[in-house]
Amino acid sequence: MKNNLFLLLLLVTSATFAQVKFEGTVKDSIGTPLELANVVAINQATKIMDAYGITNADGRYKLALTKNTTYTIQVSYIGYKTEERVIQVQDTDIERNYSLQTDNSLDEVEIVYEMPVTVKGDTIIYNADSFKNGTERKLEDILKKLPGVEVNDDGEIEVEGKKVTKVMVEGKDFFDGDSKLATKNIPSNAVDKVQVLKNFSSVGQLSGVTNNQDNIAINIKLKEGKDNFWFGTVTAGGGDSSNNSLYLVQPKLFYYSTKYSINLIGDLNNIGEVAFTRRDYFNFTGGFKMPSETSGTNLNLGNNNLGFLALQNNKAKDINTKFGAANFSMSPNKALDLSGFAIFSNSRIQLQENNSVQYTDADFSIPNETTASATKQSSDLGMLKLSAKYKPNTNNQMDYDVLGRVSKETQDQNFLSSEIGSINQIEKTKPFSINQNLNYYYTANENNIFAFSGQHLLQDEDPFYNAFLEDKANYNSTANGLGLDNMQVGYDIAQEKRVKSNQVDAKVDYWNVINSKSNINLTLGTIYSQQNFNSNLFQFLDDGSEYNPTPIINNGLDLNDTKYTFSDMYLGAHYRFITGKFTFTPGLSAHAYSSKNEQFGSEYKNAFTRVLPDFNMRIQLKKSEQLILNYRMQTEFTDVTDLARGVVLNNYNALAVGNPELESALSHAVNLAYFSFNMFNYTNVFANIGYTKNIDRIRNTSVFEPGSVISLSAPFNSDFADESVNVSGRFQRSFGKLKASVSGDFSYAKFNQFINNKVSTNENYTQTYRAGLSTNYRNAPNFDIGYRFTLQDNDQGATRSKFYTHAPSVDFDALILKRFTFRTDYTFNDFRNKEESINSYEFWNASLSYRKTKDSKFEYEVKATNLLDTKSQNNTSTNAFSVSATEYYIQPRFVTFRVIYSL
Repeated sequence: MKNNLFLLLLLVTSATFAQVKFEGTVKDSIGTPLELANVVAINQATKIMDAYGITNADGRYKLALTKNTTYTIQVSYIGYKTEERVIQVQDTDIERNYSLQTDNSLDEVEIVYEMPVTVKGDTIIYNADSFKNGTERKLEDILKKLPGVEVNDDGEIEVEGKKVTKVMVEGKDFFDGDSKLATKNIPSNAVDKVQVLKNFSSVGQLSGVTNNQDNIAINIKLKEGKDNFWFGTVTAGGGDSSNNSLYLVQPKLFYYSTKYSINLIGDLNNIGEVAFTRRDYFNFTGGFKMPSETSGTNLNLGNNNLGFLALQNNKAKDINTKFGAANFSMSPNKALDLSGFAIFSNSRIQLQENNSVQYTDADFSIPNETTASATKQSSDLGMLKLSAKYKPNTNNQMDYDVLGRVSKETQDQNFLSSEIGSINQIEKTKPFSINQNLNYYYTANENNIFAFSGQHLLQDEDPFYNAFLEDKANYNSTANGLGLDNMQVGYDIAQEKRVKSNQVDAKVDYWNVINSKSNINLTLGTIYSQQNFNSNLFQFLDDGSEYNPTPIINNGLDLNDTKYTFSDMYLGAHYRFITGKFTFTPGLSAHAYSSKNEQFGSEYKNAFTRVLPDFNMRIQLKKSEQLILNYRMQTEFTDVTDLARGVVLNNYNALAVGNPELESALSHAVNLAYFSFNMFNYTNVFANIGYTKNIDRIRNTSVFEPGSVISLSAPFNSDFADESVNVSGRFQRSFGKLKASVSGDFSYAKFNQFINNKVSTNENYTQTYRAGLSTNYRNAPNFDIGYRFTLQDNDQGATRSKFYTHAPSVDFDALILKRFTFRTDYTFNDFRNKEESINSYEFWNASLSYRKTKDSKFEYEVKATNLLDTKSQNNTSTNAFSVSATEYYIQPRFVTFRVIYSL
């Protein structure tokens, strides 16, 4: 491995030294520098564009050219005559200055070679073919090669350090709110241009009165001929393993015309290629944003899903998935746009884990615990969205969206605990939700703009929990406290819960445009939320009957029937003004809060008022360089489950009771961010530092049974402030065909924990550093070398633990004889503590495909995953009173043969 890395670096070094610098300036006829002029170098022998550049604010350009080669240099700028010169490159650097003449002709200037990157105002246009070398198959493969564009491990797109909020194809929305479905499924051969739309606003009327600098959208332009018929791929394949037969079917079909579009994505496989995870499902917003998002109120409705074990890097012991998605968009007339999507995901997953838990402090007499678990998960997830946009004229626009979710999930776990013994857990849930959104925008005249935003959420959650504990002796103390019948073979305890949420969130905005550089925004809004929570704790007896125990603990309260009502009326005012490079937006909002919860015949009320300031400052240092300072004060409210007084069984070893007298928490958050993207040398810099302080935050006090890992927790408002700091940054620079990057993330969290009536300070530090070097040669193999180092440091009073992860990696791809595509990736992981390596593991995947020509309909591929047959991998996690190290098992080596048909 080391020899291969050395050879790759040697080849890169040789290629670098075989180049010379070609640089200079581009000005107009009176000597004014022309920023963003295009400079192209065309190899006269091959007639291929070898290099390109874009001038900076001083009109300077710089290209890397091959020694002893003749080039045609083409310099162009919109509105000026294109200039061409032939140069002979020897072995010394060259400097050439250009002066362009104004072109007054109305005829369009013919440019033979299309620029890889073009900048037009706030839009950056990448010519996809300029970055392809023939090994690309998906949109993701192209995006990773574009300067300033990143695709993270989750398939999310980032441009110049900012997350892309919308992906469109030919101007039509592609599955609102999710970029992963685009990056993983749109075929690369259909992509002509990638348009990055900075300062994006979906509502043109508000583009001049709101800060849109953080809003970035991507629009995919299709190749000519791909805009009026079906295109896409259908993949089918199979294989054999020691356990079972392998299969996969993956249709990805797209239709685009001027009037409507249809996108169909399917995936059926048992080889662990997860098209849409549970995490993707629950993070999928569908493009919805709460009207009160920036009001200063943070109301958490809670998450009453199952305690599902998550896949680690989409790996598990066994994975069977089915996925289907459909997206449509149509325009019956110029004023009306209709769109929508449907998503269905089915998964059957088996996980096997070994877990070691170290508790915070030996003084609490909490023993460390090891567990071995085998888990079966069954998950059916569905989502449907319909949208309508009506814009009869430039002064009126109305949007309506409805998003429905429904799911059915079960999890069956067998545990063997060193402290509790053998436990079987079963969890089930069938929740649903309906979310509706209505927006209306009205421009009375150029100085007065009105907007209404309203959202309604209806949500019903019904998690069921059942645990059977065979070793009664290890659970007797808890069972006696819960009032269980101890004359049974084991303790078979169950709980039904039901949480119904009904919330309205609405506001009216008014903007008064004072002039082109300032405006005033007034907001009148409200949030009204109602939640009902019921729970019932009972025991299954040996004869099959149900027994409702009376607990000794918690004053005998084991049922819940709680109604919680919350309201917020607020008035906000913001003043936005621009002076020079600065944009200031100071503001505040005045809130009248009211909450009430009713349970066990008692009412608990709370009402108060609060003024919350916020502030935003932006410094536009250069066209693509800015500094942003944000400050926000927020009031945070919890959901009904923290208020309910009856005992709730969160897990076999975790009981909880609520506190009806909980109050709100207050948070201060300040954030400073720097963004820079230099088109001259393709340097991309991003840095961010954020600090948060929480006052009166809701924390849990936990009481552990003596010598046991079983605890009873209750929430309360902490008198101790919690603090956190997050720092991240990335530096990326292109050198001809090479791209180098370094990045780092640091997070620090300090909070107080309350265990067995003792207070101790918990401090967590996490550091991750990455370095990478990649190439983008058109006619040569390409590689991506990376290294990641992670340090997790957890200081929990008398106990401190440190875990280190070292992870070098290499990706390699090559187009061989213009017919074969070879791709491989390798990652080595060393997971260790301060004393020794706990586990080292490595992953190696490879594929070889054959396509007769780049336009052939059929492609044949052999793909191998986990070639080294690695059995397991590791990670760590922390909570308020413990640190866990987990080993989880993954799928074995798979080799599959695939046939890909391109429409």
